[in-house]
Amino acid sequence: MPKKLLSPDAVRDFLTRRFNNQHQNWLAGEGSWPLIVGLGTPTEKDIADDAAGVRAWTAAWEKRTGPGTVMSEDRQFARLGRQRFPVGLSLESPAVVASAVGQGIRWATASGRYAYLTGRWPPLIRGMKLASKFDVLADYPSEDFERLVALLAWLEANPASNLYLRQLPVEGLDTKWIGQRTGLVSGLLRELSASAGESNDFHAVCGLRKPPHRVYIRLLCPELRVLVGGLCDIEAPVNELAMLPIEPRSLVIIENLETGLALPDLAGTVAAIRLGNAVSALEALPWLRVSNAVYWGDIDTHGFAILNRARRVLPQLRSVLMDEVTLMSHRSLWGREPVQYGNEALETLVDSEKAVYDGLRTNAWGHQIRLEQERLVWDDSVRMLQHALFGGRD
Repeated sequence: MPKKLLSPDAVRDFLTRRFNNQHQNWLAGEGSWPLIVGLGTPTEKDIADDAAGVRAWTAAWEKRTGPGTVMSEDRQFARLGRQRFPVGLSLESPAVVASAVGQGIRWATASGRYAYLTGRWPPLIRGMKLASKFDVLADYPSEDFERLVALLAWLEANPASNLYLRQLPVEGLDTKWIGQRTGLVSGLLRELSASAGESNDFHAVCGLRKPPHRVYIRLLCPELRVLVGGLCDIEAPVNELAMLPIEPRSLVIIENLETGLALPDLAGTVAAIRLGNAVSALEALPWLRVSNAVYWGDIDTHGFAILNRARRVLPQLRSVLMDEVTLMSHRSLWGREPVQYGNEALETLVDSEKAVYDGLRTNAWGHQIRLEQERLVWDDSVRMLQHALFGGRD
């Protein structure tokens, strides 16, 4: 069969690609219909060279069943006379294309929900905000879709409730469910509600009260503990921690909870634990204007990214136990970093830190290796930490 003649399977493959590329646009009402797919036209030479192939192609289209209409035409040839051939497949709507490629149920569900939502909230017709959520419209179980509609309706009716998320009186709503859909909810709400503003913050868009950021610290110095009634471990909103009547001389930032809990007493020292990417919260603590500050995290790409972020707040911050010597001397304890940090320049790293970070990123010592801080020999680690803080004096 001549290559220019498209078989039913080839047309189905073409329609599948077209549907995958255009279904969101079609849902928004774009596209010209009917969609006509040309099947190719055999010449007299094609028939002479491969008569059996052309006959098989013609027969395949004559026997084809399914969505769409096969268009045929008579052609007059000098030697072969009048011949009738299929010339195109006409598909009158997106629903027909969807059915032709096995997406009929998904299209019907998505288009029905799209019509319902835009009928209820006409502003959602603007642009592609709703149409771009085709998978949500097509694949959400009915209970999830109904929950989404109920949540949008409540937030639209109560644009400045100042409630916490868990307080919302929406049936079936839980924080885990909405926690996986904050971008969807805030994006749609911003379209349908003029009061939502342009903020990208989920709580601001929804008019909800944002839970205060909590920071976990340990007062490693007995003298500091006396000033707060003997407390050592304190977890509280950062604005409340800011009011503590303490003046530490040193700070240790520790990423892993167990490592932070195991730290011994250290004179004049506060430990900030498990801050992760929220390490910039330390900027809100006025008593934390210390010149002696160290960061100890995992030797992996995310550990260095957190160090970079922390150093923007505390330019004097030094790293400890995150060097190449520590990494290489614990080769037997290496693990794997499941997903490395993105390809962002970490501008605050010093040369020795950047060398380790770049080595991890480029897999210089192995594929996505990491050395977690709790794997290190504890007594040796404490001595190194004390030396970093006090030059060996505890």
